[in-house]
Amino acid sequence: MFGLARTLSRSAAPRPDSVTVNGRALPLTIRENARATRMTLRIEPGGQALKLTIPRGIPSREIDAFLTRHHGWLMTRLARVNDAGPLLDIGKVSIRGVEHRIELTGKLRGLAEERDIDGVPTLMVSGLPEHAGRRVADHLKRTARQELERLVQKHAATLGKPYRSISYKDTKSRWGSCTSEGNLSFSWRIAMAPDFVIDYLAAHEVAHLKEMNHGPQFWATCRMLCPRTDEGKRWLKQNGSRLFAITF
Repeated sequence: MFGLARTLSRSAAPRPDSVTVNGRALPLTIRENARATRMTLRIEPGGQALKLTIPRGIPSREIDAFLTRHHGWLMTRLARVNDAGPLLDIGKVSIRGVEHRIELTGKLRGLAEERDIDGVPTLMVSGLPEHAGRRVADHLKRTARQELERLVQKHAATLGKPYRSISYKDTKSRWGSCTSEGNLSFSWRIAMAPDFVIDYLAAHEVAHLKEMNHGPQFWATCRMLCPRTDEGKRWLKQNGSRLFAITF
């Protein structure tokens, strides 16, 4: 099922303000860009909304036709996000790219612990069931801190560039950042991604210590630090929204 809900713009031309895909209505933001030469559709992180960038003066009928043509693309991309949701409903969590079954220990205290039970990677979680999501998130935060601090130190030493601090947040629109003062920030959700993706993210932000842009020299630095840069970048583009959509 695919549908468009309409609203009136300032010019009184009707434009859709939401798109319905498989019975799910997603808010649609349409922004005109004088430099745009074509329409581009983006699924916002977490798959909760859509953003359409258009050249100025595009009539509504062309917007409708564009959205209709991209119906199949939306179905495919949103299906990946729809695999996510409440963590305990999913019953599993990916840690460094390895799917772990979540099992409650029944104990009230203790940190979550990764184990191999009969050949099945398992995350043993203590505490009350209603707190399990928070305890899994805490484990992912510890994992992200352990992995990223090691990788940042390694890559910064390779470049000979010092950094000032590392912080971890639950951002919904970006995986990392680097300020001109050398403060690095990461989304702890990256702990769910494979090791080579975590390495790429660390290399990406450390490369900004040398190149505060995304030009050719920046990407050359990234690939020098992390040979699987292109693969890591592609993985996040294809799978990142699903990780953002998981609720703890």
